[in-house]
Amino acid sequence: DNYGYLTWEWASGLRGYSYPLIFASIYKALQLLAKDDVQLLIWVPRLAQAVLAAFADVKLYSLVRHVENAETAKYVYFCQLCSWFTWYSCTRTLTNTMETLLTIFALSYYPIKGSKIASSCKYLALIALAIVIRPTAVIPWIPLVLSHFLQEQRKADLILHNCIPVGLVTVGTSLIIDRVFFGKWVLVQLNFLKFNVLHNLGTFYGSHPWHWYFTQGLPVILGTHLPFFVHGCVVAPKKYRIFLLTVIWTILVYSMLSHKEFRFIYPVLPFCMVFCGYSLKHLKAWKKSATTFLLLSNVVPALYTGLIHQRGSLDVMSHVQQLCSNSYQSQAHVFFMMPCHSTPFYSHVHCPLKMRFLQCPPDLTGSQSYIDEADVFYSNPLGWLNKEFYNDTLLPSHLIFFSVLEQEISSFLALRGYEKTATVFHTHVPQGRVGSHIYVYRKKNL
Repeated sequence: DNYGYLTWEWASGLRGYSYPLIFASIYKALQLLAKDDVQLLIWVPRLAQAVLAAFADVKLYSLVRHVENAETAKYVYFCQLCSWFTWYSCTRTLTNTMETLLTIFALSYYPIKGSKIASSCKYLALIALAIVIRPTAVIPWIPLVLSHFLQEQRKADLILHNCIPVGLVTVGTSLIIDRVFFGKWVLVQLNFLKFNVLHNLGTFYGSHPWHWYFTQGLPVILGTHLPFFVHGCVVAPKKYRIFLLTVIWTILVYSMLSHKEFRFIYPVLPFCMVFCGYSLKHLKAWKKSATTFLLLSNVVPALYTGLIHQRGSLDVMSHVQQLCSNSYQSQAHVFFMMPCHSTPFYSHVHCPLKMRFLQCPPDLTGSQSYIDEADVFYSNPLGWLNKEFYNDTLLPSHLIFFSVLEQEISSFLALRGYEKTATVFHTHVPQGRVGSHIYVYRKKNL
């Protein structure tokens, strides 16, 4: 119904439409079946992602079974299934998740020694698809494709009959899809490269020391799998050295970019699981206690991060969604005074409610003195509010913010007649601008 919100990445052509098109098609199907109620719109993408993740796990199992044996495959599968970070990420509709799943699918057709289902065309097509969805997917595949190329007898065949046709078809399809939706020719992958690598504008969202992935990133996402991974690297056969090289290479490349996040290295996790499985298989006397330890030590963080930690940003949206059914929906105006993109937006509301959040696009003009709206707000919340809403007619009907902000803006809330209508738990570890709870305030005279 012509409402919604496009973030700055879309305006700058940094994101492609190929991936969202999957979910848009599901939404369209639901609409045609007259089943597009908000709960289904929230759950169906997650369920679709979960089903794909389950398929990917099975693919990882069958890969190891074909290359090794059922016993090793069983342990690799077990390690993959009890990884807390896999539980945390695999149902999220992040491009990193899709990149990881496609990496597993591609790996199952990769010509590793002993593989009975290798197919150059299939694995290259899956990599190409992953790169279209998230250009960084090219990183882990550089050593793998290079290794394949060096071992391949028919090099010209591989390039002419596989690489070139696959590349042309996927880039062509991606270009056409983006042409349709952007209304002009846009090469998203090039824009992505320019933004993140050449201009290094990702630092705008925070920067970390070069060693962060080695000292924190990988140890955290591996969790209690770490000692098994190290042991597995020692005992695994020579042919898996390329997997280890892929993990090290990927982390080294990401270490050069100053903006770092755990999810960026999620695609190397399946490679690590192969080594963890090998380690378990080699443990003779300790096998049972090791599997029990892995299972128990991962269940707690998986359940905690999946069900409790930072859940407020989703829970608060059900309060916002209720405004859709109220008679004063047309007068309602919700303002999220939180760090950028703290909550979902229209996907969890599904009605043309007037909503606004603090903006934080990076500076694309090269100005030295640039400060985004969120930073300006947080430097003086009370002053910003009084200036922004100098007239009572401009006031939003609902204000949503983290508990840490309440004290600072209490005089504004009291003076303008706001009352607290909901308190939503968010996290046990509040940090900086993120509080332990989220408060919903409503204007009294509504």
